[in-house]
Formats: sequence, structure tokens, C-alpha cells
Amino acid sequence: MIDHLSLGVTDLAKSKDFYQKTLQPLGYQVKVEMDHGVCFGSGDGGDLWIVKNDPTKTHVAFGAATRELVDAFYQAAMDAGGKDNGAPGLRPHYHENYYGAFVIDPDGYNIEAVCHKEA
Repeated sequence: MIDHLSLGVTDLAKSKDFYQKTLQPLGYQVKVEMDHGVCFGSGDGGDLWIVKNDPTKTHVAFGAATRELVDAFYQAAMDAGGKDNGAPGLRPHYHENYYGAFVIDPDGYNIEAVCHKEA
């Protein structure tokens, strides 16, 4: 299942306003705001991040049930020819139990596996 998707935007304030109005009927609201991005969520999972970045950049994070599965995702991606973009580990700047691994796929997309559970 998709944990979250990030879209690069050129004007964060303008895009925040657009997505806030557009996603409101679907039950999405702002969950997290940072200098570089805004996260919208509905409470049912599948968050959308908009990030001040190159608008051609897309990031997909796949949900993993355990940290061991994040490790396995990373190793499988490395074995399949992916490029390291962040080895498995905690990312406490996102939240206390954010355990993720980031890989660049053959077309340059940043893909991730993430587990939000305690060890």
C-alpha cells in the first residue's frame, strides 16, 4: 500500500491553498506544515505531501509492516541496481518511530519503504 506520495511544487503557498480547497470535500486537511512542505491527510492513510522542489520530482513511499521489511526492501533494491538515497534507519526529524529507506530507481525516482511502528 502507498504510505505517502510527494509532489514537487514551485509555489508552496499557492499550491497549499489549491490542495486545501480541492481536497477538503474528500476529507483531507493539513496534518503537518514545514518550511519546505505541507502534508495533507484524511486519517485513513495515504498522505499527500507537496514539497517546494522541482515540479517534475515525484516521491512514492510504500508502507512496510516491520522495520525488517524496510531493510529487505532496501537490500532488494540495491541488488536490483537501485542507487542508495538513504540507508535504512530512524528519521526522528519526521517522527520518533519513522524508520525508512530511500532508493533512486532506474528512471531517477526517489522511492521509499517506511515503517511507523516501534522496534
